[in-house]
Amino acid sequence: MLVTGGAGYIGSHVCKALAAAGYAPVCYDDLSQGHRWAVRWGPLIEASLADSARLDEAFARYKPRVVMHFAAHVAAAESVCEPARYYRNNVAGTLNLLETMQRHQVHQIVFSSTAAVYGVPREIPITEEHPLDPINTYGSTKLACERMLRDFGAAYGLRSICLRYFNAAGADPDGEIGEEHSPETHLIPIVLEVAAGQRPFVSVFGDTYPTRDGTCVRDYIHVSDLAQAHLLGLRRLEAGSANRAFNLGNGEGFTVLEVIEAARRVTGAAIPVRIEGPRPGDPPSLLADSGLARKELGWRPEHPTLESQLRHAWNWHSRANLRVVSGG
Repeated sequence: MLVTGGAGYIGSHVCKALAAAGYAPVCYDDLSQGHRWAVRWGPLIEASLADSARLDEAFARYKPRVVMHFAAHVAAAESVCEPARYYRNNVAGTLNLLETMQRHQVHQIVFSSTAAVYGVPREIPITEEHPLDPINTYGSTKLACERMLRDFGAAYGLRSICLRYFNAAGADPDGEIGEEHSPETHLIPIVLEVAAGQRPFVSVFGDTYPTRDGTCVRDYIHVSDLAQAHLLGLRRLEAGSANRAFNLGNGEGFTVLEVIEAARRVTGAAIPVRIEGPRPGDPPSLLADSGLARKELGWRPEHPTLESQLRHAWNWHSRANLRVVSGG
């Protein structure tokens, strides 16, 4: 099993789930955003998707039957300002991966996609039948990859599962791995950094959206629940499934200010807030209808509450901060 981006936040949690289920994950990651410490359940190949020779070596040595593809740049606001970087990495990198798979006769892939392919929702909750109309470059590159998978399926027999997840949150309940980006762009870890005294305040980007308190609404899903969905997608491929896309979310949305208030309850910290202007490429509200994943994959989130996601993330953040302070 080759896992591109397996040293990253979601990829590392999937590697743990794969190992627990009896698979042998091989992590392929250039460590530009992932972490060496997160690779704990199999070997690491430190290389870029742009490196065809290293990809060929990895496929020749480990002979994977399936690929799980997480390697991507994912910051929506940054993607609007730096589209070339996103097309080069997300689209050109995926094309290089798929061509390598074709050379090595590997015909199954689970693809990490995103709710950003939908753009501004025309209806809530969002089903898989919603029009695909991204409003930022990140979403456009993920949609381009989904279409590439479809076209490779029609021409070359590639079978794919695309998992369009909403906002990943939380950390491994066992505390072994968690979320760490540099720079950090995700709301929950930023909020927890403020709670830990590592930042002075949380910037809230926009408070005049058409939502209940004027701040953006997002659907948060525990990263370990995402990992289980990838395992179920893999088993569906192994059973001979045709190409399919699934939404992954809890179906319940929280505003930015509600997340901050929940974090205050979990951490006991004040968590100061500063209101900023809205960011480009941010839809007002994203809320998933995950009924198809529940029906066809048999997926059932085990950690659906925002409080459990925040508690696991806080436990991880506190332990990671202790390791940094102690030099461990």
